[in-house]
Amino acid sequence: MSDVLLRERRGQIEILTINRPEARNAVNGAVSKAMAAALDELAEDDGCRVVILTGSGDKAFCAGMDLKAFAAGEAGDIMGATGGFAGIAQRDFPKPIIAAVNGSALAGGCEVMLSCDLVVAAEHAVFGIPEVKRGLFAGAGALIRLPKRIPPAVALELALTGDPIDARRALEVGLINRVVPADRLIDEALALAGTIAENAPLAVRASKRVMKQAGEVPDAEGWAINNAAVPEVFGSADAMEGAVAFAEKRRPNWQGK
Repeated sequence: MSDVLLRERRGQIEILTINRPEARNAVNGAVSKAMAAALDELAEDDGCRVVILTGSGDKAFCAGMDLKAFAAGEAGDIMGATGGFAGIAQRDFPKPIIAAVNGSALAGGCEVMLSCDLVVAAEHAVFGIPEVKRGLFAGAGALIRLPKRIPPAVALELALTGDPIDARRALEVGLINRVVPADRLIDEALALAGTIAENAPLAVRASKRVMKQAGEVPDAEGWAINNAAVPEVFGSADAMEGAVAFAEKRRPNWQGK
């Protein structure tokens, strides 16, 4: 199982690589279970502050569900792993996840990308949810997440036509954060992850949580979520360390407490 998901630690950053290039990194049962196990572990690992998710090769980030595996009876493992499809689609992961999109991210592959918080894409990457062209619809989160990430009219066009968009258009509409040459993809993702990892981990996690939760409710409820997080962060040892380090003109030593 481990061969289908490669893991590498770079300091406080974990790189997960879906390793099925012969199948365009499509998700079978082994991928879902391996991803679920890795993310379960990393959620509790204080040594990991940011996760990067990418695919092997330069053709596809992820082609979505492996239909051959589905037909062979792996549906339960593919969809039923902790976190849902690919171990990530319905997961509430506390730390930032950056998708490093190394090729096409179509169908379920686009939904895996949408499960990540930030996206760095190679110039040749393409994005789309073509399910309607096969009599289906994107059922692993794209119809929920797309209209929250990009203008609703653009999200509807993607869902109803099934046509893909290229990386430049994806950047233009706000679907992704950065477009870079393919040979710089991982370096750029690591640079972004490194910038995040330098910040106080408790504050980073709280910022992600509050923004996601408050973005789905009216402002009054959003303020309640925000205000509940204030004592957790502002009363933390890291908050005091940040102030002291600023006054002493040194780098802070974060404890995540």
